Amino acid sequence: MIYLVEDDASIRELVIYALNNSGFEAQGFDAPSAFWRAMAQQVPSMILLDIMLPEEDGLQILKKLRQNPATRRTPVIMLTAKGSEYDKVIGLEAGADDYIPKPFGMMELIARVKALQRRTGAAPVPESYRAGCLTVYPERRLAEVDGHPVALTLKEFELLVMLLKNRGMVLTRDQLLNQIWGYSFDGENRTVDVHIRTLRQKLGAAGDLIETVRGVGYRIGGDDR
Repeated sequence: MIYLVEDDASIRELVIYALNNSGFEAQGFDAPSAFWRAMAQQVPSMILLDIMLPEEDGLQILKKLRQNPATRRTPVIMLTAKGSEYDKVIGLEAGADDYIPKPFGMMELIARVKALQRRTGAAPVPESYRAGCLTVYPERRLAEVDGHPVALTLKEFELLVMLLKNRGMVLTRDQLLNQIWGYSFDGENRTVDVHIRTLRQKLGAAGDLIETVRGVGYRIGGDDR
């Protein structure tokens, strides 16, 4: 899966069409908030990112991606109208893997995507995550404990997938809020804590898999995916 964040509808539709016709699975987003919601459900194999965006610019998004262990190595290509050498250097130093100034041809874009894919490889999204008696199927939006389905809200499911996706790593409240709700922790917000509490209750016997790291955040330990 390739994600494209581009607020210009005509460019977004053209790029998605070109990627799909070239054998890639691609999804476009017109705003960072929609992109972050999708990221909470599935980390793509590559991200195409515009710089000039509403809500937050592409460099801010790139910085967050590189700070998050789950997306630190996800390949990112910057697509932007800013084409000066200085702008390219800023983007590449911020962690972008490639930089294509607008306007660009679709053949060049596809060639650059394929070249970056060859350089970095692309880890497939697991069909399921397993931890103890808990099994979660991201694409099917299904969570099971001892083979029995558990009814979760959208945010509870996204939170559980995020923890499983980063198995063994401690995720801070700020990281979870940014990835799932699309905003930052201000020191008072209890959204994550409330959702963790209800998630544990609903998971029953599997609820203890979610560990609290005092003063930091939450994690699911172990390694049996």
